Amino acid sequence: MFDVLTLNKISNKIYNVLNDDYQVSDSAVNPDAILVRSFKMDDYEIGDNLLCVGRAGAGVNNIPLDKMTDAGVCVFNTPGANANAVKELVICALLLASRDIIGGNKWANTLVGNDVPKQVEKGKSAFGGTEIFGKAIGIVGLGAIGKKVALACSALGMSVVGYDPYYKGNDGFKVVSTLDELYAESDYISLHLPLLPTTRGMIGTDAISKMKDGVILVNMARGELVDVPVLKHALECGKVRSYVVDFPNEDCLNTKGIIAIPHLGASTEEAEENCAIMASAQIKEYLEDGNIVNSVNFPNIKVERKLENRLTIIYNAGTGALENIKALADKTDCTLNYAERNTIGYAIIDTASTLSLEDDENLVSSIADLDDIISIRIL
Repeated sequence: MFDVLTLNKISNKIYNVLNDDYQVSDSAVNPDAILVRSFKMDDYEIGDNLLCVGRAGAGVNNIPLDKMTDAGVCVFNTPGANANAVKELVICALLLASRDIIGGNKWANTLVGNDVPKQVEKGKSAFGGTEIFGKAIGIVGLGAIGKKVALACSALGMSVVGYDPYYKGNDGFKVVSTLDELYAESDYISLHLPLLPTTRGMIGTDAISKMKDGVILVNMARGELVDVPVLKHALECGKVRSYVVDFPNEDCLNTKGIIAIPHLGASTEEAEENCAIMASAQIKEYLEDGNIVNSVNFPNIKVERKLENRLTIIYNAGTGALENIKALADKTDCTLNYAERNTIGYAIIDTASTLSLEDDENLVSSIADLDDIISIRIL
C-alpha cells in the first residue's frame, strides 16, 4: 500500500489511475508520494518515505527542486496536459487587449432606462478597437503551449513569428534566430517559457525599446518574466498598448492598460483532469516499476520489465559509482539500464534472482556498499 498526500484539491480522475493499492488523502504524515498543484513546498519537511512529487501542471516554481534532489526525491510535471486550456486563454487575451470589451462591459452595466439601446449606440465608439487578422504575433517559446498558440493564431489569419533555440519542428510558420528579430516584427508578443535566472525580467527596458510602438504583450507563463515598473512606464508613454498577465502582482492591479487575470490558464475542467491523470500515472509508474517519465530533476528512463525482480539505484553521477554498478551487473544474472542528468544518475537492474536488502551476499547489499549511492529500491 502506497500513501499519497494531496497538497491541493485534485480531480477525482486520479482514482482512474490509482487503484486499491493507494491510500490518497490530504492528511498523510509521511507519504510515499505527493500530488500538488500550486501549494508552496519550500517549507515542506521531507519525510523518510517520500519518493516522488507529481506536479499537476507545467511550472515547478513552487517546488524546491534542489532540496528534493538532495533528498533523492523525483519530481514530475505534466507538460502539455493543460496546453489547450492555456492556448484558448491566450486567444481570449489577444481579443480582450485588441478591443475594449472589458471597458465596454463595465460601461454597459451602468446604463439605466428604457432607452438603453439608444445609449449603447451613442456611446459605443469609446470602446472601439482593432482586429487581430493580418497582424504579426511573436511567440517566445515553442513548446507544447507555444506551438498550439502559433497554429491557432495562424488559423485566425495572423502572421506568426516564433523564437525558440530548441525548436526543431517545421510547422509552416516563421522561426527567427534572435529575440531582437521577433521584437522588431511583432504587433503582439506572447510569452511561453519558464522562469529561470536568465529569463527573469527579460521584458525590460532593453527589450521593450526594440519592440514596435503600440505592441501588445501577453504573459501566460510567469509574472516575473516582465519588469512591471518598466512595463508601466512603457504603457504611460504609449510604447506598449496593453499588457495581459495571468500572474499579476499588486503592482499590476488597477492600472490602465493592464488586464490582470487571476491565474486561470489551466483552470478548466478538462485541463485539471488531464493534469491529474498524467501526474498520478507518472507517480504510479515510478512507485511500481521505477520508470521515470517527465521528471524535471531526474533523468527520464523507461524500461519494460522482462525479469521477475527489479531494483533501482539513484547515484551521484560522475563519481565512479556507475562503473562499479556496471562491473557488478556484468558478473550477475541481470540486465542494466541507466541514464544521467546533471549530477543525478539512475540505474534500473532487472534480475531473475531473489532480492533482499538483508542478504549480505546478494546483489543489493553489494551495491549498497558502494560510495555515492543515494538510494536503492527493490520493486
